[in-house]
Amino acid sequence: MLTVRLQAEIFDAGTETNTFLRDCGGAGAAVTFTGLVRSLPGQAIEALELEHYPAMAQKALTALGEKAMDRFGLMRLTIIHRFGRLLPEEPIVQVMALSAHRQAAFDGANFVMDVLKTDAPFWKKETAGGKEDWVGAKSEDDFARDRWQK
Repeated sequence: MLTVRLQAEIFDAGTETNTFLRDCGGAGAAVTFTGLVRSLPGQAIEALELEHYPAMAQKALTALGEKAMDRFGLMRLTIIHRFGRLLPEEPIVQVMALSAHRQAAFDGANFVMDVLKTDAPFWKKETAGGKEDWVGAKSEDDFARDRWQK
């Protein structure tokens, strides 16, 4: 089962994880990842603004989730991604993967995050030191995504 949620509201990662784990249906492994708003090197971030096209983002994350479930044999996958104005230390994204074995769960969650960082239609603007800057994909993000194309 695949669940994809896009929302402006903050979520509680612990509550989401507990809900995800309620019915494991014979799974042997669950992996969760939560990405947080963090400061820039040497400069505290004031806010992160995430913009998106709702239908396009939903479609892209659903396709990514379906690909991960098929490729890694996941039993269940949940992707939660926020948009709007986010503050430091707030959660941005949570990926939870359930599978029969740990490696599939780890790989499935890693795959989703590596591809999401570069291919999902979200645009990030960071506010720090009173200045706003649009943030593009980094070369290490491209490298992380490309390693899955083997």
